[in-house]
Amino acid sequence: MKAGSSKRPATTAKPQPKADRPFAPGYGIVGAEAGKGLLPWAWVPRKMNACRTFWLATIYAGTGKNRPHVMPLWGVWVEDGFFFSTGRTSRKAQNLAANPACTITNDDGLEAVIVEGLAEEAKNAALLDRVAAAYKKKYKMDPRTMGEPIFMVRPKTVFGFIEKSFPKSATRWKL
Repeated sequence: MKAGSSKRPATTAKPQPKADRPFAPGYGIVGAEAGKGLLPWAWVPRKMNACRTFWLATIYAGTGKNRPHVMPLWGVWVEDGFFFSTGRTSRKAQNLAANPACTITNDDGLEAVIVEGLAEEAKNAALLDRVAAAYKKKYKMDPRTMGEPIFMVRPKTVFGFIEKSFPKSATRWKL
């Protein structure tokens, strides 16, 4: 930019995840109408922010049983990621330390969001400030006061299903 110029450089918008149809043989989901009825990405954060309780699925660590573990928890959607806190020695945290792959779902079977991704402990102070602000707004508490880790799940694949418009609105996003 030249000195004295009033023009600002163009900002680059963050690309939205590409929506397509999930692979679900036998459920009437067809790819022929690939773009028709797909849910917009904005639907995901709206549904996640409206939900109070979520379900987290992990894989048991160190038991040799290789079986799932599912528990309810609180969490917030911030900057295209899901954040939650749990005790460092909890089963959830132990499982994630051994295998960070997990699935988060909202508690609304009529308008379901399923997030598959990898969990890692969030450590960026500025990001944790934004997460804490979202927690305070939603749950009236700051998870940092517990002194336990806050995990961040960056989605790899997200599914959206609306019962009333299924299968026409069934959507999958790959990130």
